[in-house]
Amino acid sequence: MILHHPAEDLLLAFAAGRLSNGHSLVVASHVEGCAHCRERVRLFEAMGGAMLEELAPEVLESQALAKTLAAIDAPASAVTRPRAGSAMRAELPDGLPWPHALQGCASTRWRWLGPGMRWSRVTLPGDDAANVFLLRIGAGKMLPQHTHSDSELTQVLYGTFHDGRALFGPGDFDETDGSIRHQPTVEAAGECICLASVQGKVLFDGAVARVLGALVGM
Repeated sequence: MILHHPAEDLLLAFAAGRLSNGHSLVVASHVEGCAHCRERVRLFEAMGGAMLEELAPEVLESQALAKTLAAIDAPASAVTRPRAGSAMRAELPDGLPWPHALQGCASTRWRWLGPGMRWSRVTLPGDDAANVFLLRIGAGKMLPQHTHSDSELTQVLYGTFHDGRALFGPGDFDETDGSIRHQPTVEAAGECICLASVQGKVLFDGAVARVLGALVGM
């Protein structure tokens, strides 16, 4: 059962298209598997549509329609062309599907991060600058203690971890920022795989962790 969901203001920003691409991807990964949040997003989208209908008409420039149609018909560039789903090269445990939100994204193979810890860079079509990655942490292992210069969104795809605030299991969502200092620790029952998007930097307490974080781009 999913216990942790995005806050209402985050879901509203997602429905309105105001989130960064990386953050939007992680929220979308949660929403597709959470009936409660899907219903909230539908409500927010309906509210937004109703508000648009009440707005007074605006006069468009004479070439607005022609420019819009030309943009739709223009071929996608090499930068924005979605990558094939097979480009997700990081392997998941048997029977665990990739979130549909990752369709068109690419990922690297699992890379060493520390004893029992691996990571994979996720690249979004059209936004190579988005700081999105997968973390695969072994049973009983813990990430170094850290906080954040801005914000981090995390969606649990597999396994369970605890960070001193709460227990997060499959389907759970977490949002952290500079007000939170934590040390996620994976439960002893098995490994944990998470999808995360970081805005700003992850601020690790230890010097070694800061070096490894810089190499990863966290």
